[in-house]
Amino acid sequence: MVNPVIVAIDGPSGTGKSSTSKAVAAKLGLSYLDTGAQYRAITWWMLTNGVDVNDPVAVADSAGKPAIVSGSDPAAPAITVDGLDASGPIRSQEVTAAVSAVSAVPAVRARMVELQRAAADEAPEGIVVEGRDIGTTVFPAATVKIFLTASAEARAARRSSELKGAQSVAATQAALVRRDAADSGRTTSPLAKADDAVEVDTTELSLEQVVECVVTLVEEKRATIS
Repeated sequence: MVNPVIVAIDGPSGTGKSSTSKAVAAKLGLSYLDTGAQYRAITWWMLTNGVDVNDPVAVADSAGKPAIVSGSDPAAPAITVDGLDASGPIRSQEVTAAVSAVSAVPAVRARMVELQRAAADEAPEGIVVEGRDIGTTVFPAATVKIFLTASAEARAARRSSELKGAQSVAATQAALVRRDAADSGRTTSPLAKADDAVEVDTTELSLEQVVECVVTLVEEKRATIS
C-alpha cells in the first residue's frame, strides 16, 4: 500500500505552477487542486453579487455564503460556484484585478483552507496542490514542497501568451509585479517559500524538465515513507 502524499507547489503567477501541477498529478496518478481557482471563484461570486471587494468587512461577512466545489481530475479540472460552472468567468480581467484584495481577507483564507484540507482528505492516493501558501500554511507537513520561480520577463511573456495578446507584455509584467507585492505583503498567509521547500527556477527550463524534476523528488520521497 502506497502512503498518500501531499505535493505542495507554490510560487507567483507565470512560473508554470498550473501546467506543472497538472502534469505531475497525471504522471503520478494523484488528485489535483488549483487553490488559485478557488480564490478566483469566491472573488467572482463577490463581484457577481454586488459585494464591495475593497471593503474587507463586507467580504468577510460574505465569505461563507458561496458553495465552491473543485474537481480533482488533472486532465479536466473543474470548479463550480453554487452549482454553476465558473471555470471561464473566473479568468476574466475583472476577477484578476480584484482577487488579491479578496484573498487578503482572513475570513476568506480560513474558508479556503478548510476546503483545501478537505480535498486532501478525500484523495486516497494523494494530491498535488498548487497555490501561494500551500507549503507554509495549508499543508506545513506536506510530503514534498516545491517553490517555482522565474524571471519577471519570462513570467510576463508566458502570461501574455496565455491571454492571447489581450494585453501587452509590458502591461502584463506590471500587473504581475503589483500582484506579487500584494500577495507577498498581506498579513495573513503571504506568498512565501517554505524553509524546507525545493526552489526550482523555471526561466530556462521546459515544462517537461520541470515536471521530471518534481516527479523525481516525489518518487524519491515516496520510497522513504512507503
